[in-house]
Amino acid sequence: MNWKYIVGEILLIFVGINLAIWFNDWNSSKTIQKDKEIALTKIKEEVENNLQQLLESREQNQKIPLFYMELDSLKNEDEELVLGPEAMKSFVGKYENFFTAIDSVPSEDGKYKYEGDTFINLDITDLSSIAWDISKSTGIFHEFGFDCLYRMQGMYNTQELVQTELRKATEALSNKSIDDLVRILSFMNQLEEQLEEQYRAMIENIDNCK
Repeated sequence: MNWKYIVGEILLIFVGINLAIWFNDWNSSKTIQKDKEIALTKIKEEVENNLQQLLESREQNQKIPLFYMELDSLKNEDEELVLGPEAMKSFVGKYENFFTAIDSVPSEDGKYKYEGDTFINLDITDLSSIAWDISKSTGIFHEFGFDCLYRMQGMYNTQELVQTELRKATEALSNKSIDDLVRILSFMNQLEEQLEEQYRAMIENIDNCK
């Protein structure tokens, strides 16, 4: 019996098995890394799109509290809108999509008592979390690292809070509860400022998650 030959064959088999295991691990690691990079790219795109939508929606919706604050400041103690023609023209020009004067009655000192209709439209923005949800459902989010994962979860939690307040604002508008609408939008503005900061920080730093 050629023991050297047998030992050599055993060593070759052992080396072959270990090489196969190493190659399989390397291939799996490479696949995971590729999936991780794809997931992070999709999340970054999602955050960039959400940021753009957030800024546009916020610009529109935050005009609503300003409109009502200015409208209230222009009314007299009898809750009447009594203004000079130039002041009224300036107000309507500033909030042309919110207020339309439909009638005016001469008052004193060259002023008029105005009657008008208000039109309030909320910009309903559906901020996406699809990329984040898929990352969680596939389990690839475990590869992001604790710090990155912590910041991502916090960002999407704030996003959900914004969406919740937007639903409340929609309900308040539907119920014609203007005081509630203004209060909700004012609070929502604070959340949106926080979310904007989180979005920008994530866009800037997400490559560090790779």
